[in-house]
Parts: sequence; structure tokens; C-alpha cells
Amino acid sequence: MGKNKKNGKFSWSSALVGAAAATAATWMISSKPRDPTFYLISLDLTSFKLNFPVLDAEMILTVHVTNPNVVPIHYSSTEMSIYYGGSLLGSAPVKAGSQPARSCQLLRLPARLSGLQLAQHAKKFLSDVGQREMVLDSAVNIEGAAKVLWWDHKFKVHVDSHVTVDPLFLDVIDQENRSEMEIFVT
Repeated sequence: MGKNKKNGKFSWSSALVGAAAATAATWMISSKPRDPTFYLISLDLTSFKLNFPVLDAEMILTVHVTNPNVVPIHYSSTEMSIYYGGSLLGSAPVKAGSQPARSCQLLRLPARLSGLQLAQHAKKFLSDVGQREMVLDSAVNIEGAAKVLWWDHKFKVHVDSHVTVDPLFLDVIDQENRSEMEIFVT
């Protein structure tokens, strides 16, 4: 005859409850919201527009975005500000969209850079062209939500980028990105 509970008999129901609790705890830990990552892949000059007395440059910024979260995210439209020498040089609109869970996406953002602002930094710009290194900074706030079961996890991500590019060939040489995420549970 087998052992009873008091004598150490194995209980399948206790084992299943323990396994379910461990699985739930693992899911809760892995589903903790994490910051998405943003990396500038390329800058492509598309055209020049006459904005008398200077030319504005239109570009396409290709940005690699990673959603490390276990749920898809949805975000609203916003605008990325682009700075050169501490002055606002231009902007790039970011359209509202979504991204599947644990995925990567390429965003192609149209940007317009002000020739007038660049002209105000002509000496620095010519020096940067000579050194073939130009430092651009950008900032963007992205708001959205990640839905987990019946809860909406609203978030706001602020991303600051410090990018070094070759001003002749528009190659990305180096970059440093910093993001801060706020989460609002509703």
C-alpha cells in the first residue's frame, strides 16, 4: 500500500499548482514593460527646396525600432526635432502606428532641414565637412499603449539621440541613444 499525504505521498495537484504559479511568476517578470530601442540606420538626401535666399534639404531618415515587450504596442503621431550646434535645424514627423510584440521594424521618416539655420552655423559646418564628422542631436516624445488582457498600459518614451555623421556621404559614423519611459496603468 502507498504512502499517505502525511507520510510524503506525491501529489499531482500540488505539483500542477506549483508549476502554474512558477509559470505565472515568470510571465509577470518577462512582461514588465521595457524601453523600445531606436537606432538611426541611414540618412538619404532626397531633394533641395528653394526657401529664398537659401536651400532647404529634404531627407529620409531610416530608423530601426525594436519592441522588446511581450505585447504589441500602439503609438500616436509625433515629431522628432533635429539640432545642430544647439539650434533647431529641422524636424521629422512620426506617423501614428503599431508594432507587434518582440519585433523589429524600420521606420522611414521624411525630414526637412533648414538651410537658413545651417547658414547661421556656416563656419562650424565647413569645419565639420573638412573633418568629415558632423554631430546632430535629436529628441522625440512617443506616447502610446500596450494592452495586456483587459489593462491598458499607457506609456511615454522620451528618446535623445547624439549622432555623428559624415556630412559628405551622409554615413552614420557613431551614435548614442538614451531613452526614458514612463508607464501609466489605467
